Amino acid sequence: MKATEAAERAVEQLATLSGRTAQAVTGIERTDDGWRVRVEVLELERIPHSTDVLAEYAVDLDGDGDLTSYRRVRRYTRGASRED
Repeated sequence: MKATEAAERAVEQLATLSGRTAQAVTGIERTDDGWRVRVEVLELERIPHSTDVLAEYAVDLDGDGDLTSYRRVRRYTRGASRED
């Protein structure tokens, strides 16, 4: 499976399980068992949009592209500076 396919599968499966819409794929890496994809999600829409609450999720997929786990790794407001 190509990285682009893994990213698409991660976004689709995360949306199905969480009911939230992905804003972006922020990272992807191949693992021994498949792929780990980082997905940015809008968790709470606010006005002004600079105060929206976003979260980044780590989504693990097996070699076939099936989700094996996901977890929120950080939560932040859209206007906050990003610390890596």
